[in-house]
Amino acid sequence: MVQDALPAGVIGFGRVGAAFAGALALAGHPMAALTARSAASRERAELVAPGVPTVSAAEVAERSGLVFLTVPDACVAALAADLADRWRPGQIVVHAAGAFGLEALEPVSRAGGIALALHPVMTFTGTSLDVKRLRGAPCAVEAAPGLAPLAEALAVELGGQPFRLPAGARPVYHAALSHAANHLVVVIGQALDMLAAAGVDNPAELIGPLTRTALDGALSQGLAALTGPAARGDAITLREHAKALQAYAAARGALVGPQLAVDAAGRGALDAVASFGRLAAAAVGAAERTGRIDSAQAAASLEALAALETSKP
Repeated sequence: MVQDALPAGVIGFGRVGAAFAGALALAGHPMAALTARSAASRERAELVAPGVPTVSAAEVAERSGLVFLTVPDACVAALAADLADRWRPGQIVVHAAGAFGLEALEPVSRAGGIALALHPVMTFTGTSLDVKRLRGAPCAVEAAPGLAPLAEALAVELGGQPFRLPAGARPVYHAALSHAANHLVVVIGQALDMLAAAGVDNPAELIGPLTRTALDGALSQGLAALTGPAARGDAITLREHAKALQAYAAARGALVGPQLAVDAAGRGALDAVASFGRLAAAAVGAAERTGRIDSAQAAASLEALAALETSKP
């Protein structure tokens, strides 16, 4: 594709749009135009794509043979529909929303354009490092029958490693990525707050090695890497954890049972308690399913965790 040197446009110059713009430029595509509505986007555009015209979305569509829609995921389908009269035959339009497939670009296909979905499996920082991190990043691609090689070639141009997903699999695929990456951040953040409440001066230094080892084990062994009281069926320790977390919430002005909190700190504590209770129960279930503990141990462990169950008034 690079030999065609299609003029490229980016609609939505946030973190993802900036990374794609940088990668497209490295691949030899001249940048035709971009949109940048916020002050942060305009500043980012000046750094990543200096001299590239900042115009409306409709003008980007008109000027570009290759268009990236890098707006928030929920806006992709609406934007494609809003620009329905701007799409043209042979034009390549790409979105990077992980949970959606080609259905979000139906107006493009109806106009004779080539709709592609390309989702890099990575987080974006909004810095120049993202272009480097794209190199070698897995990229889920989707295209109409016969056009998958085109989507794969584009992913390779951007530096990624393309792979295809079965039809209809993108929502659960994206949910899995969110569960692994986004929720990990929440759990670690909650653990850091608990440790600070316990009087630990440098919580991150304390759990850094522990969590990295746990992650490495999970990636290489799956559930076989599970350790701790749930994996051992240690109901006594789980009961002590439940008591400690109730006290932790109370110290932040929250009551677990009726789920009452006086401020943001209390609400955060309730979220942490709920996360712990549900994930600990899931760990108990995993330990039982894999034969680590028996049904009696699982029942005792779940009973110990029952004190963490919350109910809204």
